Amino acid sequence: MKAWWIRLAAVALLGFPFVAAHAAPLTLTEGRGYERLAVPQPVSPQGKVVVTEFFWYNCPHCAAMEPLLEAWAKKLPSDVVLERVPVAFGPQFVDQQKLYYALKALGKIPQMQGAVFRAIHQQHITLMTPQQMAAWVQTQGVSRQAFLNAFNSFGVQMDAKRATQMVSDYQITGVPTLAVQGTYTLSASMPQTPDNPQVLEGVDFIIAKVRAGMKH
Repeated sequence: MKAWWIRLAAVALLGFPFVAAHAAPLTLTEGRGYERLAVPQPVSPQGKVVVTEFFWYNCPHCAAMEPLLEAWAKKLPSDVVLERVPVAFGPQFVDQQKLYYALKALGKIPQMQGAVFRAIHQQHITLMTPQQMAAWVQTQGVSRQAFLNAFNSFGVQMDAKRATQMVSDYQITGVPTLAVQGTYTLSASMPQTPDNPQVLEGVDFIIAKVRAGMKH
């Protein structure tokens, strides 16, 4: 956990300043703008470029990334898909993984992902236990019992375990981190992408790189 908080502190220093738009598209180099996984991970669906966001609901930098990511995702071309993976760097955060997957199972992520971040970081609502989560989702128009049924379902438990395995497989040590096609990872801790807007620019750069490789 100590290494994680050091990484989080570094991102705190780098993640928030907004810089002017670049005159030219961002060009990245390995080790400075992105990392390449030693063991590429499988992605689906086949034939698409898959972007994976690793996030944590309690992370303020993930909360800052959320509206930017939402706006970016609305402009994605048809050959690119966005996947979200909630992390749990400690057992006390597994329930927040299940919060995400329960909302996903209920089809509520599109309208509630941002609402969860706002509840925690702007309204200072604690969402750590199933009871706290169920009480809050009820205020958002979601049936408390339907949420708890989804939260306690076998499918959601398996989704949370898969997410934890992905965190290990992708060697995620800080969030938000974005991965592209199971091979490249980007974050605001890299010198060429020191803030969230530039991270998303970097993702666009890697998408183009992956797309070009798929044509060969």
